[in-house]
Amino acid sequence: MFHGSLAGNSLFSSIPIAPSPKPRARSPPNAAFAVRSHAVESSSLNPAAAAVSSPPYPGGMGPHTGRDPTVKKPDWLRQRAPQGEKFARLRESLSELKLNTVCVEAQCPNIGECWNGGGGAGGEGDGIATATIMLLGDTCTRGCRFCAVKTSRNPAPPDPTEPENTARAIASWGVDYIVLTSVDRDDLPDGGSGHFAETVKAMKRFKPDILVECLTSDFRGDLEAVSTLVHSGLDVFAHNIETVMRLQRIVRDPRAGYGQSLSVLKHAKLCKEGMITKSSIMLGLGEKDEEVKEAMADLRAIGVDILTLGQYLQPTPLHLTVKEYVTPEKFSFWKEYGESIGFSYVASGPLVRSSYRAGELFVQNLVRNNVTKHACPGS
Repeated sequence: MFHGSLAGNSLFSSIPIAPSPKPRARSPPNAAFAVRSHAVESSSLNPAAAAVSSPPYPGGMGPHTGRDPTVKKPDWLRQRAPQGEKFARLRESLSELKLNTVCVEAQCPNIGECWNGGGGAGGEGDGIATATIMLLGDTCTRGCRFCAVKTSRNPAPPDPTEPENTARAIASWGVDYIVLTSVDRDDLPDGGSGHFAETVKAMKRFKPDILVECLTSDFRGDLEAVSTLVHSGLDVFAHNIETVMRLQRIVRDPRAGYGQSLSVLKHAKLCKEGMITKSSIMLGLGEKDEEVKEAMADLRAIGVDILTLGQYLQPTPLHLTVKEYVTPEKFSFWKEYGESIGFSYVASGPLVRSSYRAGELFVQNLVRNNVTKHACPGS
């Protein structure tokens, strides 16, 4: 899944897009690990759940869900079961600290590779282990049809000690770069923005030079909530458009939207000079090439710097059906195309996710170079 990513800097001028919708009424080299998070969007009642009582459809549980027996998973998507010393150590550490990870909650296929520091599920790698930490609990108020995170209309209230405890724990690991994410929290007046901001501030207090990326929800289009987080000391603002415009209502919860997501990314870019923004798109949901190009152009038009593209994988038969397994060669094409139209970096591959470790060192260098550039007026 994706959520829940793009980055921008002052080199890119802003290009107007449709005005953002009004917020609705009120009703997360010496590093041992790099902790990452992916903003997940899912709602109180998963739309796919209704399919259980629906009449059977050809291929599955509903018009957009169920297994397609004609689409076979290719060998390039097969992963070994996670194992290894680093994997076991990080799992134990996260359990002791009572930290939720999107790696586990969203059934990410890269958990073995990321937790072992790259190289493979068995423990071979470069030593930079990455995990995806979810703030604000493990239960989402939205029900996107691609997402395996559990949902509820009324999740447990946020833990007021979480920002401090999370920051203290992560600072003790000695990491240089961290990505935080969260579930959607439409039950909170600010969508959880203040909780995110307090966590970032605590991170910077414990370790001033740590770089912090937040992969967020859309905060219901509330741009004040976006500003609160952007001005908390955040280095990278990530939010995922997830899919092309045509498929938004099929793939995402009705409270999400293409224009709303673009307005959030645009505002994050404009309200703080030098802010890097990031987004992500899933492939294999029935999108057409021209639609992917259009989505990429829309993201570049608002200055998004970093894009990730990966294969959608169906968590259960109640989730969206995979329409196509995109080849590694086609993902390579999208990387080349994206960078040719101006993205600073494109991570594109069948198992790439918005919180994937592949682009981390690149993003880290981009952030530090951006900070240096804005600190030197003559540069």
